[in-house]
Amino acid sequence: MYRHLLVPIDATDLSVEVVGNAVALARSLGARITFFHVVADHAGSLRGEAELLRAAAPADYDYAVAGKARELLAKAEAAARAFGVPCEPLHAVGNQPAAAIIAAARARGCDLIFMASHGKRSRIGMALASETLAVLMNAGLPVLVSSTGERRAPARAIAVIRDEHRSLAAVLHAWMHLLAQARSAGTDPDVALMRSIVQYLRAFPLRLHHPKEEAFLFARLRERAPAVAIELDELARQHERDVVLVDELAGLVEALATASDDTERMDGRQALEQAVGRYATFLWEHMGREEGVILPAAQQHLLEEDWIGIDAAFAANGDPRLDTDLDREYKRLFSRIVNLSAP
Repeated sequence: MYRHLLVPIDATDLSVEVVGNAVALARSLGARITFFHVVADHAGSLRGEAELLRAAAPADYDYAVAGKARELLAKAEAAARAFGVPCEPLHAVGNQPAAAIIAAARARGCDLIFMASHGKRSRIGMALASETLAVLMNAGLPVLVSSTGERRAPARAIAVIRDEHRSLAAVLHAWMHLLAQARSAGTDPDVALMRSIVQYLRAFPLRLHHPKEEAFLFARLRERAPAVAIELDELARQHERDVVLVDELAGLVEALATASDDTERMDGRQALEQAVGRYATFLWEHMGREEGVILPAAQQHLLEEDWIGIDAAFAANGDPRLDTDLDREYKRLFSRIVNLSAP
């Protein structure tokens, strides 16, 4: 049976679903995953313009070449870790995705390519875009095309929720990695970066993700399925607890930043690392309860009209009670954290 899956991902919403399906398959098989992203060769496609961008705005150039890839791969890794599936990230630069996918699968010794297609459905009922078809024809190893099609409101809304969960998990892993590196090196972790992480946690999930869940998903589910009210009440209490825990983490970061001697710094690093570990466990259990209990209940009980409203709210933050600038803020912070924390 298959032991090593190559899973190509891109920046489209479809990849959220593909990653989830691939993780579920790998978990059932006891397999591992290499997540793979192909970055467009800007130097090859833009020639002199790429060199101008590199010279005028090196940070923008670096993000276009590698930064976005790190973000996408970090979220995919978070999805795999949540289910204990071993994984590794990989990206390559090129303008021939199919060839790059095949080369990566062979180089990594993968025995199955698991991918989606963005094409229209053919007469045999499969959505085969040109790149997917090229992989199928030339891979020389099994290729499994994940079923695709016109996604309805429930699927879109759930994909946004899961994607936001993966973003949060990726940030927590980045913080734990940062602290572990500092401990190994016997140095202080980057305080400015940790302050950015705390800012991210306050902007999202505390001020964006949780309020959307309670105002739209939880409220609708309470109306349609009173039997899950106890679970929803507990999740709401955990949302309140989240505020307290983030405040405690912020205090520990500042205590470390103002430590006056080596003993205080050592104690501060240890206390912070332990607190971040406890917070990560708390949030992973919280998100697991949402995805394992609440989302299945919502899929069972909510009506199409309910999902249309939830989908609109999660996709665009359209409710006037929510600050629409927060969505852009948390995405900017996520990018900074993941890219500065990369090895």
